[in-house]
Formats: sequence, structure tokens, C-alpha cells
Amino acid sequence: MIHKVMRKQHNSKTCIVCGLKNDAGLKASFFEIDNGELISIFTPSVKHQSYPGRLHGGIAGAVLDETIGRAIMINHENIWGVTVELNVKYKKPIPLDQELKVVGRISKDSSRLFEGTGEIVLQNGEVAATAWGKYMKMPIEKIADFSENHEEWKRVESEKDPLEIDI
Repeated sequence: MIHKVMRKQHNSKTCIVCGLKNDAGLKASFFEIDNGELISIFTPSVKHQSYPGRLHGGIAGAVLDETIGRAIMINHENIWGVTVELNVKYKKPIPLDQELKVVGRISKDSSRLFEGTGEIVLQNGEVAATAWGKYMKMPIEKIADFSENHEEWKRVESEKDPLEIDI
């Protein structure tokens, strides 16, 4: 199904998932779509390998965690999700060197905590991994010594950014 991109989320400099200047990172981009879900798009490389030609399960878990945890920012831009619990199920091998999509959504939202689900979707539309997580809602100043300027936390637009995403 094709969805309209409503907004692109921020990237940082050094995050393993979204850091644009992290040589070992995924350099994932995050897009809020019209159905209230968050889509991450990334292309894993040999740096992210476990078995030959396969994405490491820990990296798959990290991108699922980040995507579900960021989904809260769709409606609460200044709230960050701090992982309390994450459960990942691996269903298919996840290849390297091809664009992958991760879907994240909020399934339960209360005043202090939220829960969400997500999946990694292969290019052929098959689901390779699923996750469920519980997160604590926190402002960044309670999580870490964070400087938007130092971390280069900003929305980085690209001419490659999609206007619509087929998921």
C-alpha cells in the first residue's frame, strides 16, 4: 500500500542507527507517513554482517528498537523513548546491500510509558523480523548530556527522500 510522507525526522552525527557521520552506522532515514506509522529506510553493508551476506541480528534489533522508539515523536516531538523491554522475532534472513524498510507504530500510550510494534520488510514485501517494545517517555535532558548543535541533531533533507512510500 502506498502512503504519503508527512515529515522526515531528524538524524544525528554519531548514532549507530541514524548517525550520518558514523562510518559503521546504518545512516537510516525516518519518515512519518499518513497512517501514523514511522518508516525507516536503510541499506546495510558488509560492516553490518553476521553470516556472509546477512545482517547481524543485533543490528536488526537495534533498527527495530530505534524505529519503534522514535514513533512516539510523531505526536510528541520533544519526547524520546527509552527502551524498557524489547522482544524480537527473526523470521527470514535479512540480506545486505539492498534497501530495507522498517515500520514502527505505537500500540499503547499512557502518561509515562508507551508500547509499540514493528517489522523489517524485505524488498519483496516479506516480513523478515518483528518486534514488540515497551518504552519510558523522557525529555532528552533527563537521558543524556545532549547538545543539538554538537550532535548535529537536525532534519537533513535529500533529493532522494521519497514523497510516498510503498509498504
